[in-house]
Amino acid sequence: MLGGIKNVLMWFEHRLVLRETFWPIVRHPVPRSLRRKVGWMYVLGSTAMTLLFLQVATGIALSMVYVPSAGEAYESLNYLNFQVPLGWLLRAIHNWSATMMLVVVVVHMIQVFLAGAYKYPRELTWMLGVILFFCTVGMAFTGQVLRWDADSYWGLGVGAAMMGRVPFIGPQIVDLMMGGPMVGGETLSRFFALHVYIIPGILFATLGAHLYLVVRKGISEPPEVGKEVDPATYEEEYEELIADGAGDPFFPGPMARDAFFIGFTLLFVLAIAVVLGPDGPGLAPDPANVAVEPVPDWYFLSLFAVLALSPRSLETYIILISPVIIVGVMLMLPVWAGRGERHPYRRPIAVLSVVFISLVLGVLTWLGYKEPWSPHMNAWTGDAVPVNIVKRLSPTEMQGAVVLQLKACRNCHALDGIGGHRGPDLTYVGSRLDRPALVRQVVQGGGNMPAYGKQLTGAQITALVDFLHACRPENRPPAVVPTPGSGNGKKKMANRDSSQ
Repeated sequence: MLGGIKNVLMWFEHRLVLRETFWPIVRHPVPRSLRRKVGWMYVLGSTAMTLLFLQVATGIALSMVYVPSAGEAYESLNYLNFQVPLGWLLRAIHNWSATMMLVVVVVHMIQVFLAGAYKYPRELTWMLGVILFFCTVGMAFTGQVLRWDADSYWGLGVGAAMMGRVPFIGPQIVDLMMGGPMVGGETLSRFFALHVYIIPGILFATLGAHLYLVVRKGISEPPEVGKEVDPATYEEEYEELIADGAGDPFFPGPMARDAFFIGFTLLFVLAIAVVLGPDGPGLAPDPANVAVEPVPDWYFLSLFAVLALSPRSLETYIILISPVIIVGVMLMLPVWAGRGERHPYRRPIAVLSVVFISLVLGVLTWLGYKEPWSPHMNAWTGDAVPVNIVKRLSPTEMQGAVVLQLKACRNCHALDGIGGHRGPDLTYVGSRLDRPALVRQVVQGGGNMPAYGKQLTGAQITALVDFLHACRPENRPPAVVPTPGSGNGKKKMANRDSSQ
């Protein structure tokens, strides 16, 4: 029996030459200083990779039941939760392994940053790690969308509204992402492709290059106080650390430590999955349901808290400029600080930066949890329409004001500066949008606004549009539809543009 197994293994070895390919990698020397307790900080990369493989395995199994269509996605997840044997456990493992992977990747990047392991000659290794981090975030977001419940539906609407603010190409980006101007079946298909094919493809290609560089440039030694990175001498000094008799082979020592931590992490994920179960789906996605209070996954709460707490005049700049700055700083970090001290004791700015960012993100996450998306969402529902607006309304326009109040529009929109900040101030909307555009917005919705076509009668829609046009300040002319071919068409359009 044993002889037969040995012959089979030798047959594969002769044809695949596995020993020559993988044995040098497995026996790759690492600095002996990793034997110290600090060596446990070096297990995070392999743990994140293992969690990725676990998600791939569970994701393949889930794809056999999940239906990526707007009409069936929600029901297919409920079918997995309640009818497929152990389907709930499969979803739970997939969900919590994704969460754990994101946590491990973040901690791994913090560890690399504090240890100065991004410095020469591992600059490109860090840059590829940054790409892996954002791929992980992208997988998390697209995975949330695939739940296709109320939280994911409205989260996608907010994301689309953010992308729509990109100058010049914003509408095109939204159309590409959503498959049209509104969330629909095409949207889910595209995010399924992103989650299953596109982002994983980028992730695995980047991971391969990242691992190649880790092997070629070696695992960085633990930092020492007073020892600086000098490109002129570092590589020679590192070769002395891993030379025969000085370094340790990756197998069995460090690999055994990695295997132990990976096993512990997998058991932890399994325990959480059994105890807490899968995440969602929550309420069914209903674009007409304005009573829902959506909450994104916890790792996105800080982002939505920033948007909710920011003045509307600054939102566009925060949305468009901040990500560019953050990505640029992370990618260029090893170029700016690729040499010098590595130990955290000699890099107080690096330590304080980690502490400050962690505190800010923690506070924002807490605020996002306590006040989801728009703080004090229900604060203005019962407030009367300001007197300065009411006194100049006609009976029909007054009826529109009543519709505005009954439908709780002021939870999301301000009126004369008082109200919610999820949408624009309605005081000026009549000078920005003409009547047909207002009707379309009310009936069809768009961005992060629900569709009210099924909730309002034709008379109510007319009255509401009349009110929105009438509530503008007297010095702001109404937006009008330019008459094609008329002599004053260009003038009307100019008036409309100047009022925006």
